[in-house]
Amino acid sequence: MIKMDYDRALYYTHRSEWDNLLILMVRTKDQLLSKRIEQFLHAYHFERDYSVIENKLYSLLRYIDHANETIDPENDEVPMYSLS
Repeated sequence: MIKMDYDRALYYTHRSEWDNLLILMVRTKDQLLSKRIEQFLHAYHFERDYSVIENKLYSLLRYIDHANETIDPENDEVPMYSLS
């Protein structure tokens, strides 16, 4: 998984660029990142309870943080064993 995807996800989330976040969700090869983005965007658009939106956002941000910490600096990828 490419570090740039995580940086983009963080940037788009911070800037509330939901269209770009949706495009990233479709294009990324990291299925967990894609799923977290999907859950957050769904909650953001359809959920009335703000605490659910907040939980989905924090879940996405925690995953981005985790992925950035586990990226192998040699080849800029997340080791597959760290995702389980």
